[in-house]
Amino acid sequence: MKFSPVQLMVVAIFIIATINKIYAQNINGRVIDEKDTPISQVAILRDSKIIATTDENGVFIIEEIVKLPFKIELQHPSYSSRKFVVSSDNSVFQLSVLEGTQLLNEVIISSTYQKQSRIIIPSSRITAVKLDQYSPVDLVSAINETPGVYIQSGALNTNRIVIRGVGSRTLYGTNKIRAYFNGIPITNGTGATAIDAYNSEDISDMEIVKGPKATQYGTNLGGTLLLNSKQASAGETYLKSSNTFGSYGLMKNSVSVATAANNSTFNLNYDHMEFDGFRDNSRYERSTVFLNSTYSFDEKNEVGVLFNYIDYNAQIPSSISKTAFEEDPTQAAYTWGASQGYEDNKQLLAGITYTHLFSENFSNTTAVYYNYLDHYEPRPFNILDEFTNGYGMRTLFAKDFNFWDTEASLSFGGEFYKDQYNWKTKENLYEDNEGGGSLEGSLLSDNIENRNNLNVFATITVPVTGKLKAQLGVNINKTNYDFKDVLNSGMNNKDADRNFDPIFAPNLNVLYQLTPNMKAYVNVSRGFNYPSIEETLTPEGVINPELGPETGFNYEIGSEVNVFNRALHLQFSAYLLDINNLLVAERVGDDQYIGRNAGKTEHKGMELAISYIHKIMDGWSISPYVNAEISQNRFIDFVDRTTDYSGNDLTGVPNNKVNGGVRFELKNFSFNANVLHIGDMPLNDANTLYSDAYTIFNSQFSYKNYITDQLSIGVNVGINNFTDQAYASSILINAVGFGGAEPRYYYPGMPRNWFGGVKIRYSL
Repeated sequence: MKFSPVQLMVVAIFIIATINKIYAQNINGRVIDEKDTPISQVAILRDSKIIATTDENGVFIIEEIVKLPFKIELQHPSYSSRKFVVSSDNSVFQLSVLEGTQLLNEVIISSTYQKQSRIIIPSSRITAVKLDQYSPVDLVSAINETPGVYIQSGALNTNRIVIRGVGSRTLYGTNKIRAYFNGIPITNGTGATAIDAYNSEDISDMEIVKGPKATQYGTNLGGTLLLNSKQASAGETYLKSSNTFGSYGLMKNSVSVATAANNSTFNLNYDHMEFDGFRDNSRYERSTVFLNSTYSFDEKNEVGVLFNYIDYNAQIPSSISKTAFEEDPTQAAYTWGASQGYEDNKQLLAGITYTHLFSENFSNTTAVYYNYLDHYEPRPFNILDEFTNGYGMRTLFAKDFNFWDTEASLSFGGEFYKDQYNWKTKENLYEDNEGGGSLEGSLLSDNIENRNNLNVFATITVPVTGKLKAQLGVNINKTNYDFKDVLNSGMNNKDADRNFDPIFAPNLNVLYQLTPNMKAYVNVSRGFNYPSIEETLTPEGVINPELGPETGFNYEIGSEVNVFNRALHLQFSAYLLDINNLLVAERVGDDQYIGRNAGKTEHKGMELAISYIHKIMDGWSISPYVNAEISQNRFIDFVDRTTDYSGNDLTGVPNNKVNGGVRFELKNFSFNANVLHIGDMPLNDANTLYSDAYTIFNSQFSYKNYITDQLSIGVNVGINNFTDQAYASSILINAVGFGGAEPRYYYPGMPRNWFGGVKIRYSL
């Protein structure tokens, strides 16, 4: 009988766990804050001597053989020190954030309500430690470790996030989720999110909420991404430089300076990256400037500033046919290569956040923000020239109160966003340019779109009993589009408005703490996705007043378990998501589409995440993990013109995904190995064509050491896809060949490639 690598990994986890339970004398514990978030780098002291520190999961291991119970003290520069008694029934310890002048005169910390989902049931979190286990240009692989989440990546600038099957029918980019950076929206007026525009080396953590459960962050059917930036710890000042090189001309340099002293924090980063790409017409170049700073006026008032500027140019090789994919995946699509298609972007996000404490348990955080995108994209069929100005405000009130002699909370607020999208299309005369690539011709269209989006929300969390907690939320959304045809006048003018009816989206979470190490939960929530204004246009460029939003209900149950003194962590969930009024993009020309509400889909599946931490001896540990999902996504009612696809599998999403790996640490050395398996998926609605399943292996070796107390250096080297698997990292569903050409379904994935880098950090 043969076993797959994933099966062997699962067996290994339980063998190691069993051996640890029988023979180990270690004592394990976990340190969290008041929001149940793990705290790393907490010093564990016994008799004034440090005997352990917590890792990125907040877990510490005491190797000394000590008779229970005994006393320990927990210390961290940003939290109040506390003493605890360790016993067989006490393995979770909570610290509170320092207040007043305790924190080097830093009085308050930005409201966690503004940067965290605050849902009481488990969500998924990706930390900077996890991001560091991959190449610094590979944010996609770290996110793909999350069960239920799959990013299809056609190129560095072409990523589509699919959460539990939602978003699989979006042809280019991501538009079924909502994303925030430091609590400020980065999703535009039509729901599109470009996650690839953000530098992974600026991110401290990312929370992923699957489904419409994060009421105060909108209720998109796909879910919510909450990105938070890095900043120095209290009393810390450092300079940091990171340099990465790799296959296909990869070069990346990042320089940072950060400080946190007295009543202010400051973090400035400059990043530049170049990548030739492994395909024709696929060069990528990006420069980023990032600034994040806070200042506390007094114990009740804090202001924060966020600035992120990105300038990048990316050539576009586009998708290719099956024949081209099998013969030479390095080639670009013929028309895209001949026109030398590319996109040039200048993008700005700026925001100011103000936090005020009315009392110890009542606060408000308000943010005003502005974003700008200047986008120029020569394509074979036309040249798109566009720019977008967007601005908005978000305010959130948070109140903690006593309910039946226990702590409860209430949050409420609103979010308004408005942007103006100006876009023109022009003829592309590349065929007459004698091999010189794209050439502007006559003006084809000139349009202005005004897009308004308003969310009002409220969430209350109350304890029902000592072990049972309930959370009820509601979100009300109002959206409208205003389309202006600048080019045409009279009867040919296509000005139009599209006002959607308000959508009411409730959400209920129930959590039951079975034991200190086991919890179970239930969720019922409603969500929606609005069509983009482009989808609302008919082939004649006229607004379709009958096209409406997708709506659906999400039902979910799950549990979270910690065993073996919290060394082994298991999280399981099962869900059912029913979506009505499915938005379908119908192809009407070469890379041109319109939208329709075509029917109903059903998304159901199970997700499992297992991780284990085994400390063999001082400075030596092994941490295996497995994340797996099995799902069934299908059309319940889908008639496309005269063809009935009801009962078919949903296009563009695999029914199974498995991600697993192991991390070895030996003092200053670490080694990470990871495997990702993606099942086959339908390429068309008829289910007559499927992509091939594939398995990718990645690995990384790193070394870090302190040269002096202030100076540290780190070296890493990694290999991605070291078996050189040929695979499609993204697909274009329902591709159609025009003029006798073969349909272009496939975006080839990267062949075997390597990367390496050096990180230097100097603390002042």
